[in-house]
Amino acid sequence: MRSASSGGYAYPAINVTSLTSINAALKGFADAKSDGIIQVSLGGGKFASGLNLQDAAWGAIVLARLTHLLAQKYNVLVGLHTDHCQPKDAHSFLDPLLEESARRVDAGLLPLFNSHMLDASALPLKENLEISKKYQQSCNDLNMLLELEIGVVGGEEEGAAGADASQPSKLYTTIADMLAVRQQLGVSRDSYMLAATFGNVHGSYKPGVVKLKSEILKNGQDAVIKEYGEESKFWLVFHGGSGSTQEEIRETLKYGVVKMNIDTDTQYAFTKPIALQMYQNVNGVLKIDGEVGDKKFYDPRSYLRAAEQGMSERVLQAANSLMSAGKTLFKGEERQSPPPVVFSNF
Repeated sequence: MRSASSGGYAYPAINVTSLTSINAALKGFADAKSDGIIQVSLGGGKFASGLNLQDAAWGAIVLARLTHLLAQKYNVLVGLHTDHCQPKDAHSFLDPLLEESARRVDAGLLPLFNSHMLDASALPLKENLEISKKYQQSCNDLNMLLELEIGVVGGEEEGAAGADASQPSKLYTTIADMLAVRQQLGVSRDSYMLAATFGNVHGSYKPGVVKLKSEILKNGQDAVIKEYGEESKFWLVFHGGSGSTQEEIRETLKYGVVKMNIDTDTQYAFTKPIALQMYQNVNGVLKIDGEVGDKKFYDPRSYLRAAEQGMSERVLQAANSLMSAGKTLFKGEERQSPPPVVFSNF
């Protein structure tokens, strides 16, 4: 994160749910020559564990291990992160993942993940920061980062409803909020990332519908720097960026955004090629009127290959928008280091 902060760019953080979507993210990073972040939500982990298990933590472990193995073959660095865990789910999701990382560290390996998000933003700020501080310490003990959120991102993500038009004030983090975070969680930006809200909304919207106020990030950072010094500047995370223009995205980079979550757009980029193949080859996909169909169209590899390509192109676009393209920190000698090839401290 320090490299992105000093270099004026941000890492694309891509949600994954399967082997195919992991491959798509890695291909997009590699094609862009960009380092990046692969992240797993509770819903993504639950899906990945299969219909019989539906165990979010176990599915997240499976996806992380797959990423560790695949990343060894790429000449970019990859960080692993978990997304939007609310306090009510922390015991069943975050705690087992932290325990798994602790077991790996005890065995001389890197942690399974590089960072975790605890989203306690629906709670009063004081309570949010109290529980966030607890998980910050747990993450830092394993050389990992915590991501927390203050204010509430609008829309809905993984079934968790955020702020809406009836609660507009919650869409915008205040200067006092940002100062409170620094006071409670410490001024070192090496131990956590902050998702501050500035009108951003989860979901898919046309440009112009979402009213971003990026100056909120600038004013908050200025106040924190004035109070605690330049090194106290936050590492900020941009949630709910779908529908934002490239100009709006790049403006946030000036104010300290080093990570941008991308999920809705990559979901669409994954699904569109599948839908087109089905529509254009319906007679081959389905055995209509007693016919035999055409195996080359209903073979899952054919449409999942197209999905991987479509999603990877959207990841490449994200790296270009975030100005991380061509800036990988990967060095050839890292291929000789113990697996996996991932960020050890972003």
